[in-house]
Amino acid sequence: MSRFLNVLRSWLVMVSVIAVGNTVQSFRDHSFLSEKLYTGTPDFVNGLQARTFGIWTLLSSIIRCACAMDIQNRTLYHITLWTFVLALGHFLSEAFIYKTAPLTIGVMAPLFVAGEFFYRGHVNWVPVEAEEEKLNLWLSDSVSFRCWM
Repeated sequence: MSRFLNVLRSWLVMVSVIAVGNTVQSFRDHSFLSEKLYTGTPDFVNGLQARTFGIWTLLSSIIRCACAMDIQNRTLYHITLWTFVLALGHFLSEAFIYKTAPLTIGVMAPLFVAGEFFYRGHVNWVPVEAEEEKLNLWLSDSVSFRCWM
């Protein structure tokens, strides 16, 4: 496995652990969200919204951790990529469209993490294609062998 994939796997685990911490905090005290993320309209944050955010964060964490364990799984990798795309879209829309989350450190951190994975993970990741080429070569050899018989 390449060094890039090992670093990516470690980074995904780290992001997952941090997300679990955010999940616990969302369930413990919903003021966490109004103080750190949705500072533009803190009165919109209530317990239900905080728990929904916590479950969404926990699901993303589980998917990302599963991807770190099986980074070669193309489907799981793309699902993980979509968790970051959704997070990026959510925080950008809250910051620029709805104006509920001004660009504070609490919003910039998830934007950076999601943008970084989307850029680095999407642009640099190609090992599955190499594995597919080996499989296709093996299949074509086996098909030509069968035709010969």
